[in-house]
Amino acid sequence: MLNVVRRSQIIGWIAIDSSTANSLGELEEVWLDNSGRIAYFSGGETYLPVLGIAGVGMGAVSVYYPPLEDTPDNLRRLHEITVESTLGENLGWVEDFLFDWQTGEIAAYIVAGEIAAPFGRRAVLYPEDVEEIAIDKVIIREDVKHQLEAESEGLKGFFSEKSQQVQHLVNIIGDRLHHLISPSDKPEVVRVKIKEVSDEVAASTNHPHHALQEATVFLQE
Repeated sequence: MLNVVRRSQIIGWIAIDSSTANSLGELEEVWLDNSGRIAYFSGGETYLPVLGIAGVGMGAVSVYYPPLEDTPDNLRRLHEITVESTLGENLGWVEDFLFDWQTGEIAAYIVAGEIAAPFGRRAVLYPEDVEEIAIDKVIIREDVKHQLEAESEGLKGFFSEKSQQVQHLVNIIGDRLHHLISPSDKPEVVRVKIKEVSDEVAASTNHPHHALQEATVFLQE
């Protein structure tokens, strides 16, 4: 889940042309297409196709292609649209969501309103809970209301929810592992290599032990 980001995290980040390092402005929204995937980031009057995103992180989004000046067809907004049951019952709204910036696939919906009341202010829906994403609403299965999780519980496995310190350590360890792990390595071998690299990072830096441990466990999972 290293490629999964949260909408509210990236709003306000700077878009950068990866070939020139020029700023393309601040991100203001992300948009779905007819397939129900995130297809574009936007800022001002320009649109950045997700397929042209080179990287996301550290307060910036780098892109391969220049932005589009014309509004793409069939865009849909997901933020703050209504959540309904298949019977048409209004249950609340989508307050935030997580998505894979490489594929555009939604990873989780954070919902608020009546549906989230038993879990505090917000609860988590997963893609398999959704029956349909219409133009102005998300329709969920009837049995979902009893399967929701509180935000802190439902999102704890996502990289985007880790502290910046842990994210930084995951990136450091991941970079060092890049040439050490092969596709043929068995899971237990990969876990050993992750632990070895983590120990090397611990010996060469003064990062807190708990952050290193959390980064190591995340990578081993």
